[in-house]
Amino acid sequence: MIRRGSRHATKERRSGTPRRVRAAVAGLRGVVRFNAPLKEYTSFHIGGPADVLVEPADVEDVVRLVAQAHAQKLPIFVVGGTNLLIRDKGIRGVVVSLAKLRAIKEEPDAVLYAEGGVGMPTLIGYAIRRSLAGLEWAAGIPGTVAGCVVMNAGTRLGEMQDAVKAVRIVTPAGALIDCPAGEIVFTYRRAKLPPGIVVGVWLQLKPGVRADIEKIVKDYLHYRRDTQPLTLPSAGCVFKNPPNDSAGRVVEAAGLKGAHVGDARVSDKHANFIVNQGNASAKDVLALIRRVRAQVARKTGVKLELELKLVGQA
Repeated sequence: MIRRGSRHATKERRSGTPRRVRAAVAGLRGVVRFNAPLKEYTSFHIGGPADVLVEPADVEDVVRLVAQAHAQKLPIFVVGGTNLLIRDKGIRGVVVSLAKLRAIKEEPDAVLYAEGGVGMPTLIGYAIRRSLAGLEWAAGIPGTVAGCVVMNAGTRLGEMQDAVKAVRIVTPAGALIDCPAGEIVFTYRRAKLPPGIVVGVWLQLKPGVRADIEKIVKDYLHYRRDTQPLTLPSAGCVFKNPPNDSAGRVVEAAGLKGAHVGDARVSDKHANFIVNQGNASAKDVLALIRRVRAQVARKTGVKLELELKLVGQA
């Protein structure tokens, strides 16, 4: 880290972008943006700037970036879009978007390999066209394949661990490793993976009837549209479901539907969603979360745990 008062720190501040940050992204073939606003990269449309935002051109670019950032002792954060709230002062170090890693390949025995930046809707469409079942549960989830693995994304129909066969990771030292599903500990909305960046996932699906798969996906998309606020920016479900209960139900029972702080509002359609009505800040969302948790605990005795991931500087 840069030490305040040092001559190196002074020089780096005068140059606008720290020398170590520039060294970390030197020679990359992908997109590099300094002081980039991160709200463009989240489904919440909230978040301060990154020191540098990188969209690597391919896996080899990720390997180079990770090795160089490691050599410069800079932290790396991968922005996945959903289930994420970035605080208003943004993220220091290197922020990575895998948006350019979007290749999908069909392998024998109903296996698909998808790069980390592939969107789940794209992947589901690819599986449907090949009559492969096993991802219907993810209909309507807007996140990337990598983000869904890291969060063990799921719905009432299933979750990511049901399909993962193996995961390809770039380690902090810049090595490329493949980790089988048996070595990954999946829990509720989390996966314990080796340190690094998920750049690809093998998914074990199963042959099915295309019309049947399409019907399940269509029906679940209708259900989501009827029960969730999909027309406003949000990060998905804010709280984990309590044992044998639903977070949305207890928030509603505490009388909090429609509660708001600034432009952050508890959805009138689904009380486990906080929506951004236009110009909500992370500070607004966090204030509303504290209010909801306190009122739910007071009125129902339930202590809600966050499913939402918080990152960045307040």
